[in-house]
Amino acid sequence: MKKPSWLLVFLIVPLHAQAQEHHSPYAGEQGREIKALSAEDIQSYLEGRGMGLARAAELNSYPGPLHVLELAEQLQLTTPQRSHTEKARAAMLGEAKELGRFIVQKEKELDKQFATGRIDEGRMRTLIGQIARLQGELRIAHLQAHLEMKRTLKPEQVKRYDELRGYNRPGEQHQGHRHGRG
Repeated sequence: MKKPSWLLVFLIVPLHAQAQEHHSPYAGEQGREIKALSAEDIQSYLEGRGMGLARAAELNSYPGPLHVLELAEQLQLTTPQRSHTEKARAAMLGEAKELGRFIVQKEKELDKQFATGRIDEGRMRTLIGQIARLQGELRIAHLQAHLEMKRTLKPEQVKRYDELRGYNRPGEQHQGHRHGRG
């Protein structure tokens, strides 16, 4: 006795539909110039943006030079403080842009090696090690600028910075707050 073919349809069609619904979160990214980086990631690296790399400093009362300059009036920066902050920002930005350019180049090289099928484990490890080292140097550049701001601002300016950035309310004590030199 032959089983009804409609039973197979009811079993197979849902399985096929279910398989179609499990797209990778990477679907659509295969056309990127550098598969591992979005266009925004590339721009962020090339422009020396922070990308959250200094969050450990920022959220522990070590102000960032860009935001110090943005809040200069509210922080009542002195002329020497403003000048020092501008120099620290320019130095960090120059280093960050250079490192960002190198990171983008290495990611492009890694992508090309995979795209052409010429990658092997040794070359992959070398490129990943270079990228990791550059990313570490980039993070250091951003964090160093925050250290510099902590030394530049007076403790009350750091406290006000935190308040203005929404990290703590006026009068709230911040654990781990260290005093800079004035």
